[in-house]
Amino acid sequence: MTEKHLSSQFDAELNRVSARVMELGGLVESQIRTAVQALTSFDTAAVEQVVATEKRVNTMEMEIDQELSSIIARRQPTARDLRLLIAFSKATANLERVGDEAHKMARMVQSIIESGASRTLPTGDLRVAVEMASDLLRKTLDAFARLDTQAAVNILKEDDLIDEEFDGFVRKLITYMMEDPRKISASLDLLFIAKAIERIGDHSKNVAEQVIYLVEGKDVRHQTIEQVVSALQSVTRP
Repeated sequence: MTEKHLSSQFDAELNRVSARVMELGGLVESQIRTAVQALTSFDTAAVEQVVATEKRVNTMEMEIDQELSSIIARRQPTARDLRLLIAFSKATANLERVGDEAHKMARMVQSIIESGASRTLPTGDLRVAVEMASDLLRKTLDAFARLDTQAAVNILKEDDLIDEEFDGFVRKLITYMMEDPRKISASLDLLFIAKAIERIGDHSKNVAEQVIYLVEGKDVRHQTIEQVVSALQSVTRP
């Protein structure tokens, strides 16, 4: 078998895994949209749909992991190909965790529905935040598909905005609970939803960091946005 033939097969395998990762991303996006519907309308059917989708997300994660392990064992890739497979693996893990957070949101919405407190809770700010997180994930998947480092940097900046929304909502929720202690239990469910939304932003940020690592070979995890921009400016182009 010729080297060119082997290379073509390898490229086909990489393209297949890439398509699967994007498919997983689309599935997780739909899960978040359904979680938003559950939160906005306190819709039990939407809650059940999120829970059902979680099983598919978990199965896909395991299938992609198995395929990646097989490719690494058979091809023993080096340099950029290895970075690509590592990026696929980490992106898959983060997408699965986004699905976990959507699942947590749905379970908390179900708890609120069962408590009967849904009509009186301050959910408006949460709806804004979850729309921001959903939009951020969409942009992240687009940046990953196009290997767009500038878009990845913008995603890191936008995650900070979601963190600010979370902090502001927590302050409002504390005031709300102090004014009406009878709503503490349901308010804690809202707090868990808010934290899940914040974590969706974090996982989108993690995937964006993998885009930068893949394209530039720069590990920008645990760095400030200023440090990331500086690191990218220092990259020497061929």
